[in-house]
Amino acid sequence: MTAGIFDAGLRGERCWLETAAGGRIALAVDRWAAPPGVGDASLLDPCAGPTLDVGCGPGRLTAALVARGVVALGVDTSPTAVALTRRRGASALCRDVYDRLPGEGRWQHVLLADGNVGIGGDPVRLLGRARELLCAKGSAVVEVEPPGSGIGRGRARLAVAAGAGPWFDWGWLAADAVPGAAAEAGLAVRWVREHVGRWFTELVPR
Repeated sequence: MTAGIFDAGLRGERCWLETAAGGRIALAVDRWAAPPGVGDASLLDPCAGPTLDVGCGPGRLTAALVARGVVALGVDTSPTAVALTRRRGASALCRDVYDRLPGEGRWQHVLLADGNVGIGGDPVRLLGRARELLCAKGSAVVEVEPPGSGIGRGRARLAVAAGAGPWFDWGWLAADAVPGAAAEAGLAVRWVREHVGRWFTELVPR
């Protein structure tokens, strides 16, 4: 059922992430479907070379990079997301980030946008996986939460007006917790900044 609810969000239906602690976060389904906006510049501008877009969703960022002349590949576990990304003219694979991926250790950039640093429920582990995917002089460009919530690990589920899906592992990483998480993952912080109400960081192998 999770896949069906996520697919509904990809099609523009209002969708929420509900946490086991009682939180309810509206997912940015309108942003997913739209062309990249001003707030996405902090994600796109650092990506000057081959980029792996992890959790690419409907491919707005993957396609935007391709339009800039950057080699980019989207990865998502949702077949619908992969199909939508390809429809935008970009390449995408239906695969988990922890599966074997093309170009491991040779990507110049790994992109984790829209809260995808929470995939799998352990942001440090995911950043460590990003480091494995990167070349020695590469960088991970990551969207994070505003300062104050630390590193979170817990359970969450997707919900739409008609109901909710099963619980799964999810995590989050706040801007002020980035240095510690990056160090644990074998990465160093190049910058952390806020832009039009969203927070971003670029991390490089140590």
